[in-house]
Amino acid sequence: MLLGDGMDGRTLTHEILSQLPVARQTTAWGTLGTIKPYLGFDTESDVQHLVEAIAGNGADHGAILDVLTNRTNAQRQQITKVFQALTKQDLLKSMGAALSGDLERVIVGLLKPLAQYDAHELRAAMQGMGTDEDALIEILSTRSNQQLRESLAFYQRDFKADPEKDIASETSGWFKEILLALAKGKREHYTGIIDYALIQQDAEALANPGARSEVAGERTWISIFTQRSPEHLSRVFGQCRESHGLEVEDTICKRFRGDGQAAMLALASVCRNTPRYFAERLHNAMKGPSTADKVLIRILISRSETDLLSIRSEFKKRHGKSLYSCLQVSMLRLPHPRGADPTTAWPRTWGHPAVRASPPAVVLMPRFSALPTRHHFPPSTKSRTQEAWLPAPC
Repeated sequence: MLLGDGMDGRTLTHEILSQLPVARQTTAWGTLGTIKPYLGFDTESDVQHLVEAIAGNGADHGAILDVLTNRTNAQRQQITKVFQALTKQDLLKSMGAALSGDLERVIVGLLKPLAQYDAHELRAAMQGMGTDEDALIEILSTRSNQQLRESLAFYQRDFKADPEKDIASETSGWFKEILLALAKGKREHYTGIIDYALIQQDAEALANPGARSEVAGERTWISIFTQRSPEHLSRVFGQCRESHGLEVEDTICKRFRGDGQAAMLALASVCRNTPRYFAERLHNAMKGPSTADKVLIRILISRSETDLLSIRSEFKKRHGKSLYSCLQVSMLRLPHPRGADPTTAWPRTWGHPAVRASPPAVVLMPRFSALPTRHHFPPSTKSRTQEAWLPAPC
C-alpha cells in the first residue's frame, strides 16, 4: 500500500519490521555455505535408502554419501532420530560397523550435531602421544560463544571430564593461557556500532602494553585478542599500523615464542579474514608427501553450512588453483608403475579396491564444493564412476 492510499510513515515502518522474522527464517539460503536445506526432504525415505545401503555384505558408499552430503546437519539429526525409531538401532553405530577408515570418519562426523563433533575433535586433539595444538586453536578461535558453550557441554557429557582442566593439563605457558581464555567464551558480539574511542584505546594498549612487567604486557595482548570481536580487532590492527607503524604479526613474533606465538598469529589471521585462515589451513594440509586427511575432513564438515564458498574463493585467490582441483591432486597418493603418468593414476575413491576402506576428503569435497544446483543420483545405484558424479570444477 502506498503512503498516499492512507498508510502513514509509522504504519509503513511497522509493516516492514513485522516482515523481518520471515526474512530471518529464510537466511539459510543466503549463507556462504555449500550445503543448503534439501527442499524435497523426506525423512522416512532417506532412512529407507540408508537401511538398503548398509544391508548385505558390502555397504553402498555412493548411496550413503548421496543422502548425507545433500542434507543439512539439522536434517541429518532428524534422520538419526527416525532411523532409531523405525529400526531400533543407532545410526552412528550402524554406520561405524558398515564403514571403515576415512569414510567412516566422514560419515560419523556428518551425523553428529556440530557441537558434539567439535567436542570430540577437541578430545582427540588432547589424546594420544602428543597434543594437536593446531586443532585446538582452530576450533576454539573460530567458534562463536554459543557454539563453544554447546561444545564444552557435550565434552563434559560424553567424556565425564572438565574440558578446561584437560586443556590446562595438556598445554603450558602462554599457549595454555590463550586457550583457556578462548574456552571461557567471552568474546564480544559485534553490534555494527564502531567504537572509535575503544579502537584507539586498544591500539595504544597493544603498542604500549604496560611498563610494569613483560608478563603484564603479554596478558594485555591475550585479553584483547580473546575478548574483542574480530571486526573490532581488524580496525585495531589498522590503527596500530597508522598510529605506531606496527604490524601486529611482527610484534607477536617479538613478544611470544613457540605455541603461544603460533596461537596469537592464528588469532590475528582469523580476525583479519576467517575464510583466508581456513584456506591456508587447507593448503598446508595438502602440502608435502602425505595429506592431513583429518584436517581436511574437519574443516569441510565444520564450514560446509557457513562459509565454505568464501573459503574456496580465498583459496583460488591465494594459490591460483581451485580448492576442488587441489583436493583431487592431493588424493593421488597410490603407487603407480615407474614412468606412468601420475594424472592417470587411480584417484583415492571408494571405487578403487586398494583404498575402498579409506577414502579421504575428496569424497567430501564434491558435495561440499558444489554450487547450489547439485547432481543427484538414485540412492539404489550401486556402480558409478568418479566422472559421473563429480560436479565440474570451479
